[in-house]
Amino acid sequence: MCTVQTLVCVKQVKQEIAEEWNETMPLPGDIIEGFYNGESDEFFVPTKAKSELSSQLAKISSQHIEVIWVKIRRGDTTLKLRTRVAVERLSMLQRKYSIKAATDDRHVAVIGDLTSDQCTELQEMSRSLVNVENRGYNKRGVKYDWKMKVRKYLPDQRCTVVSSILFMPMQGEYCTEATTARCMAWFSAAVSSGAPLVFVNIQTEQTVTSKINLTGKEVSWSKQQQHHATTVQIVQGIRLWFMPGVAEVSFDLVPQTGEVRFGLDIKRTEEGLICIYSVAKETPADRAGLRSLHEEAYASGYLLVMSRLEGKSLMPSHADISGLIHCCDHTEIKNTLVSAIDQMDRIQIHVMAWSNQARPTTPNTTAVGATMLRPRPS
Repeated sequence: MCTVQTLVCVKQVKQEIAEEWNETMPLPGDIIEGFYNGESDEFFVPTKAKSELSSQLAKISSQHIEVIWVKIRRGDTTLKLRTRVAVERLSMLQRKYSIKAATDDRHVAVIGDLTSDQCTELQEMSRSLVNVENRGYNKRGVKYDWKMKVRKYLPDQRCTVVSSILFMPMQGEYCTEATTARCMAWFSAAVSSGAPLVFVNIQTEQTVTSKINLTGKEVSWSKQQQHHATTVQIVQGIRLWFMPGVAEVSFDLVPQTGEVRFGLDIKRTEEGLICIYSVAKETPADRAGLRSLHEEAYASGYLLVMSRLEGKSLMPSHADISGLIHCCDHTEIKNTLVSAIDQMDRIQIHVMAWSNQARPTTPNTTAVGATMLRPRPS
């Protein structure tokens, strides 16, 4: 009966962040030939099996030796790695011994008795992950004050600045070019009407839909509807990303005793955008600076578009397969404004700013947008 010869090999490492591996660490596929203490290999101790190596590492651990050199074979090259003994307590009386990288306590080797072919396969995997020439420098995690950055660079912490709208292919559109054409027609029409949108990006996006359910109605695909659907198809939509002009300007509208309206009249454009088409004098909106901003926009041929109300986006979300644009109901927006004024509550709105506009100087306004995303001059 033929006995398969095995080698002492690193089966895997417990350091899961492959970007932080490097060639000075024990890597999957490394064949361990032995080890020695100190700088000289005069007392080199060869190893033939995992159990033998574990027993020897236990002795080294009991002697409190800090560092050992491990001789490994990696491909056609023999290397000496600086390592330390790793001890894992399994129970009060039982411990498991292995090696770990001297420079990283997280990088612990799992050792096993493997065949030569198994070692070679693991080495190929390691070689693809640890490519010093192409990978660049090792990566380290650094702390980042997310709360402070959001508070500083997004004055309204609920605002994402960038918006998007998804266009689904209509009946008869069998290529992305046709859907893309409608997408860009929407964007061009919005800009031509005076909305100060700034193009960011465009991409394809796959969406899974069900064609027909038992009631004969077309529905969106979801797990709850899987048992109803008879046909499932994947459609290729087009998502357009855009910025709200050069900035989003935030206004706090603060009512005073006896006032019964904020002073805004709004309407919805053909493209589904909510815009302010008049601002009454001596109202909360006028005091906040919206009246002068509206007059300036009108004189320049721009629309004064509301992008958010109380932090919630007012942007159209998608155009469905029938061609309908799904956008905010401006009646619901009016009701939100009426409810706030009835309770004498302040309310926050964001409007899209355009280039070269005179920025309002009222204390209750802040702006965030494309202009803030550009580097400041040194």
